Amino acid sequence: MCGRFYVPEDGSIQMIRAIVERLEHRNVKVKTGDVFPGDMAAVVASNRQLQPQPFAMEWGYHLADGKQIINARSETASRKAMFADGIRQRRCLIPAQHYYEWEKADGKKVKYAIEPEGSEGCFLAGIYRMEAGKPVFTILTRGVAEGIAFIHERMPVILPNEAVSDWLNPKYHGKDILKTAVNQMKYVAC
Repeated sequence: MCGRFYVPEDGSIQMIRAIVERLEHRNVKVKTGDVFPGDMAAVVASNRQLQPQPFAMEWGYHLADGKQIINARSETASRKAMFADGIRQRRCLIPAQHYYEWEKADGKKVKYAIEPEGSEGCFLAGIYRMEAGKPVFTILTRGVAEGIAFIHERMPVILPNEAVSDWLNPKYHGKDILKTAVNQMKYVAC
């Protein structure tokens, strides 16, 4: 599961800084620091010409009862009406330095910042849809990588750099690209 991620406020990661600056240049404000569900986040998606572009999107699909869907299981998303179109043709990438997860042990919660080993920023795989004329996204999750299984049983799908452009291209099957997810993770208690 992924309920919060981090985008550096100081622009210390070049890849993320470039995305945020392109949005700011268009007078679009996105959340940096800890990003929560419901926040407006920097997201990369294909434009109508299938060129990757930064967009501001709200995190979470809205349901009629007021709840938000912030994650979708990558293993079943293509079979669910709410997510199938996104997997087919509305894929996005969410730039982050790391995501957070909480270990529950002995009645206490320990917060961890988790990122790929050797990372200079990463891309979380997501899908999006339009709601009332505005784009909203959800983050795809998967079974957890072995080294962090003690923290939580799910994690976001983090794509390697070589799979990023394929994920945004609808001519490639999403399920095949999701299989390339990064498995070597590092963590630090916060």
